[in-house]
Amino acid sequence: GAQAQSGANANANANANAERGRELYHAHGCYGCHGYNGETGARDLVGTGSPLVENVDVFIAYLRGRADYLPLFPSTRMPSYSAAALSDAAARDLFAYIRSFERNEPPVEEARALREIMEAAENEGG
Repeated sequence: GAQAQSGANANANANANAERGRELYHAHGCYGCHGYNGETGARDLVGTGSPLVENVDVFIAYLRGRADYLPLFPSTRMPSYSAAALSDAAARDLFAYIRSFERNEPPVEEARALREIMEAAENEGG
């Protein structure tokens, strides 16, 4: 069941190299949409609970499933990664790096610019 799948996922990632994954993340320009820490940019990678970033097998299947998608026009969709473009071992390294991301945004009350905007809006409205 789910525990066996979770254990298999952990075993598959045991030999993954997150540092090599970081190199791949930068080399493939993943930061362009996902930010440098996975929580900025167009597509968050952390804190979403998405199975795409929770299970290495799902992650690789997603990368491979997109390999048949070749846009005729420029697109903002994620690029395709066939096994020839990104090996399974490299995909596991990339996944290990993504899994190392942690949310680290400050609490809203500590975001000075947002607090100033909210205070200005309150002063205008009242």
